[in-house]
Amino acid sequence: QGLLRTDPVPEEGEDVAATIGATETLSEEEQEELRRELAKVEEEIQTLSQVLAAKEKHLAEIKRKLGINSLQELKQNIAKGWQDVTATSAYKKTSETLSQAGQKASAAFSSVGSVITKKLEDV
Repeated sequence: QGLLRTDPVPEEGEDVAATIGATETLSEEEQEELRRELAKVEEEIQTLSQVLAAKEKHLAEIKRKLGINSLQELKQNIAKGWQDVTATSAYKKTSETLSQAGQKASAAFSSVGSVITKKLEDV
């Protein structure tokens, strides 16, 4: 029943006075059950924190043995991220559009350069 309860749980920073009324309506037995459940959940959180810390230590050891350092990881993450970005259709369309715009701009500058050169030759 404990995990399936639908009673609202006050969020961090929520007005505690608003929840006091809820405790007053609980029987002593219900309050004791909730205290036991609270202790159990806190214990589980502590255990999970310890397991996570052990896993992180193990991960660091494996990386050390493989010669993987933070800079190499960052480089790999950036390379993978860039590869993911360039694979998107939005990137491909944008790249294509910019390429066409660059070609048109280059042609326009070439035309302007030719006109200027011709005018200078005329002078």
